[in-house]
Amino acid sequence: MRVVAVAGAKGGVGKTALAVNLAMLSSRAGNRTLLWDLDPQAAATHCYRLKAKVKGGAPRLLGGKRDLETYIRKTDYKKLHVIPSDKTFRAAEMVLSTRRWPEKAIRKLVRPLAGSYDVVIMDCPPGLGVVAEAVVTASDLLVVPVIPAPLSIRSLDQLSDFVEEHRDGLPTLAVLSMVDRRKVLHRQMIESVKGDRRFALSVVPLSSSVERMGLEQVPAVIASPQNLSAKSFRQLWGEIEDRLDL
Repeated sequence: MRVVAVAGAKGGVGKTALAVNLAMLSSRAGNRTLLWDLDPQAAATHCYRLKAKVKGGAPRLLGGKRDLETYIRKTDYKKLHVIPSDKTFRAAEMVLSTRRWPEKAIRKLVRPLAGSYDVVIMDCPPGLGVVAEAVVTASDLLVVPVIPAPLSIRSLDQLSDFVEEHRDGLPTLAVLSMVDRRKVLHRQMIESVKGDRRFALSVVPLSSSVERMGLEQVPAVIASPQNLSAKSFRQLWGEIEDRLDL
């Protein structure tokens, strides 16, 4: 089983769009896939037509009161299941902080699923706190969407320092996201990261098909498979498969 976390220090960078579409592509590739929504906004949950409701909320789920299997829900797609989120995950930092080994909590919850799933993809809340530390400890690969702006590159550097401090050596794959090639700065950023081993070759464009996911509740790679963003997601998934040797 491989665990992929879609994470970052900043919000509003296309993180959920990546998680939702990568989970779909993983399942379409034949992998038994679990998408775990850890973000209290529950956008990934919504995109798969599931109710943003977790029985007992974050305190029960992250507190380890029940096995993670209790919270898994089926989707409309074969080989793809979801663990929903809800607003109680605003307290996730506090909940994990009360555990004896907070940095190991998510890994401990995920590990028993190894016989049931090939790939687990986590849609993580933004920030560099206790939840991020637990995610880093549990993951085999960190995928980090970065919008083409200097401050976003700075946030990537902050995340890299965080990973080095808490789990040096964890593979990290940054992805330029929400790219508009009509903008000079965006084109300059694409050129500036060429040859930077931290960045994927794939570049995810700003796209109406991605924006419509919240309305249509269908992943872009299914709703608009020939769209440029869908093609970018497929290319990115190919890079992730290579990194994880799937």
